[in-house]
Amino acid sequence: MIRTILAVLFVAIFLIVSLPIQLVLFIIGKFNPMFLKKASLAIVSWAFNVVNFISGVKRTVIGEENVPKDQAVLYVGNHRSIFDIVICYPRVPNPTGFISKKEVLKVPLLNIWMIFMDCLFLDRKDIRKGLEMVLTAIDKVKNGISIFIYPEGTRIKTDEPMGEFHKGSFKIAQKSGCPIVPVVINHSEDILEKHKPFIKSAKVTVEYCKPIIPSELSKEDQKNIDNYVKNIMLETYLKNEKLYSEN
Repeated sequence: MIRTILAVLFVAIFLIVSLPIQLVLFIIGKFNPMFLKKASLAIVSWAFNVVNFISGVKRTVIGEENVPKDQAVLYVGNHRSIFDIVICYPRVPNPTGFISKKEVLKVPLLNIWMIFMDCLFLDRKDIRKGLEMVLTAIDKVKNGISIFIYPEGTRIKTDEPMGEFHKGSFKIAQKSGCPIVPVVINHSEDILEKHKPFIKSAKVTVEYCKPIIPSELSKEDQKNIDNYVKNIMLETYLKNEKLYSEN
């Protein structure tokens, strides 16, 4: 219980104390937008790392050298926990926006940080707005901002390793020409979801697979890119699950 209390308390204090920082960054961002993005990345990454420390998250990171440092990418992750973002965001090397559900916009102060970080908000009930969001994401990638998306659309709450991937999620990479970097997480649900509302220490594995260039795939794989990427991620997930059970 103590981890839960400390984590919630830290997040609340951080959001309140960061209000004047947000104001300063907003003003600076009017003259230097990239400084705003990089500063937001650094500050929020620090806060997430503190949350990971308080929560007792022990990360094993594999394949981080696979992430291109000189261009924007589309990160594609599996999604089993609200901690997935907390675990992954501090590892991104360049400004990166997450695609989140629109309801997060209602969270005061957090919504400002997310806007600063180029996050996009998905309205699952409005197809037209969903298409507009994809076009906005493509534009951001073309302007050097990476995007992190969960193609399952929501957290998986079953015993299945992964859910169905939505093909539309990959349009961002296909239309912008950026690499796809699959990000596979094992056991993030052990932190919270398996014993809500309490946070418990857990060992988590994060693996960055080799970048996928959509234009270099066969026409068949381009057509079924959702299954192509999912198969790579599923194979990686099962491999790391086996290593976890052996240890």
